Amino acid sequence: MAKTLEELRKKIDAVDNKLIDILNERMSVIHEIGAFKRTSNTVIYRPEREKSIIDRLYKNHRGLLNRAAIEAIFLEIFAISRNFELPELVAYLGPEGSFTHQAAESRFGAMSKYLALDSIRSVFEAVNTGRARFGVVPLENNQEGVVSETIDLLGSTELRITAEIPLPIHFAFATTCESISEVKRIYSKDIGFKQCKKFLRESFNGSRVEYIPVNSTSKAAKIAVEEKGSAAMCSHIAARMHNVPILFDNVEDSTDNFTRFLIISRDIKNQQSGHDKTSLLAKTTDKPGSLMMLLQDFYNAGINMSKLESRPAKKGKTFKYYFYIDIDGHIDDENIFTLFEKHKKDIKWLGSYVKMC
Repeated sequence: MAKTLEELRKKIDAVDNKLIDILNERMSVIHEIGAFKRTSNTVIYRPEREKSIIDRLYKNHRGLLNRAAIEAIFLEIFAISRNFELPELVAYLGPEGSFTHQAAESRFGAMSKYLALDSIRSVFEAVNTGRARFGVVPLENNQEGVVSETIDLLGSTELRITAEIPLPIHFAFATTCESISEVKRIYSKDIGFKQCKKFLRESFNGSRVEYIPVNSTSKAAKIAVEEKGSAAMCSHIAARMHNVPILFDNVEDSTDNFTRFLIISRDIKNQQSGHDKTSLLAKTTDKPGSLMMLLQDFYNAGINMSKLESRPAKKGKTFKYYFYIDIDGHIDDENIFTLFEKHKKDIKWLGSYVKMC
């Protein structure tokens, strides 16, 4: 028998009422867990535990939701739960509305308390001094390469990598103009103009439009909402924060534009999840073949290396380098632990965490 739209809406209302009751029941349990963790000084953020929950839910469910939908819903539930347990400040490379801010919100949720800082070094310092519990910083972009400062600071501090966040970088074309013909000035970061060349060429070829670089996509969005005849190429979060309508979405040239962000913290060691990544910094001697011998030990131990990036040591007058290395597995895996013990004078462990990319 066919149902009316009103009947279907009443059915959704009934389901929503059940959902809120179930979520309140979950938060009651979370409240008990939070009390236990505060007395035992247990870490609130456990990425490997969150992954295992999502894995279990996806494996056991029989409905219409795909994995991405389940993950999106439960990452926000996890973030709300962590704030319910113990609110913790998250520092990130600002300003507000940056892609780093978007990455931070994707893991810590809209309800968390955030601290926008103007440099990667400031984020490291905030976490190192305990001003913030976690920090979110960029590590690499698959179009532009690594962020050298992040690697250097991982080498010079004792902070650990708690998690990685691969974030697809999508630019929105946001403006209060009713049509593209009304746009006279476009604001964005230099990288925004670089990564959206095709859209700009096809949309404004021959038009007298001024391209104006600014220091952040968030600033671009702020100007676009205040200045008549202007537009911004910015992050979705920047457009949302400044209430700028999005005229065109995903205007970047490449559909495979990703930035890998890191969550850093002090003294957190994740448990094994069965699908982990470990990051290391290695130095080698001046002896011929020293790097080759180190890599050979990784090969002999059956360890897959997914990244090897050289960085200048910046000590002394000679040209010496150390290497940032990503490998598959956890530091407590037997083969990795054995290799680490053999080379512990030359290798610094940066963290083991759930592999997301």
